Amino acid sequence: MTDVTLSAAAAARVAAIAEKQAKPAILRLSVEGGGCSGFQYRFGLADSVDADDSVAETDGVTLVVDSVSIDLVRGSEVDFVESLGGAAFRVTNPQAASGCGCGTSFAV
Repeated sequence: MTDVTLSAAAAARVAAIAEKQAKPAILRLSVEGGGCSGFQYRFGLADSVDADDSVAETDGVTLVVDSVSIDLVRGSEVDFVESLGGAAFRVTNPQAASGCGCGTSFAV
């Protein structure tokens, strides 16, 4: 089982952003303390894959998660969702005991 997965919609969005910024198509997901539920997700383009990263690939796009954050997001899928409220990357995390209205914060 892979630790995390990247949906095709998220992969397409990362590829488009990376191309505009002339960077590799590598999305880094990390977890930080804070947010309204205790932890919050952070996304950013990465220049490279670190030796201790968990790695998932979809359609030529790489998703990386550091060794500390992976314990909090193992089994999750990163998706890209467009709705009336805007467009955003969303994490479906089976380990999250609760979330919040903003969708970027969770508790375990």
